[in-house]
Amino acid sequence: MLTEIKPLIMAKQSASPSAAFDHETRLVEQDHHSIKLWLRLLTCSSMIENKLRTALRNEFDTTLPRFDFLAQLQRVPEGLTMGELSKRLMVSGGNVSGLATQLVKEGLVDRRALPDDRRTYMVKLTQKGERQFALMAARHEEWVIELLGSLELDDVERLSDLLAQVKATVAGAELK
Repeated sequence: MLTEIKPLIMAKQSASPSAAFDHETRLVEQDHHSIKLWLRLLTCSSMIENKLRTALRNEFDTTLPRFDFLAQLQRVPEGLTMGELSKRLMVSGGNVSGLATQLVKEGLVDRRALPDDRRTYMVKLTQKGERQFALMAARHEEWVIELLGSLELDDVERLSDLLAQVKATVAGAELK
């Protein structure tokens, strides 16, 4: 079951491998509850991401950015322009171009200039890319379930509702 976030007095960062992702080690008792919440969210996200990165590297010899790149293409079978990929992945065009070049060499994606605009490239999964991504996506789902599946459905729904409130609040906020 989920518990309330209580005031925390955090010890100095430990030497464990996950300590680098435990942003809560920075907290002191006097920190505002919003700071404690932010660091808890950041820690959870970082720890999950690190475990997924490690699993993708160990099982598929790939990276999370490559997985994300392929995932975006899998969602749009007709393909995406390099600009659309850049926006969806929230990275620079240069990063997308470098990933696309690697994935083209491996035969996982196809990249072609649009006939009506030779400066714009469309990228889509090849059949080999579809097969490889399907394997990775299935394992990714298993890993996420392994990491979060012990939470009760009621707790997941409650947490999802609370995070939806956080998302809406953050989206509507204008920092001064």
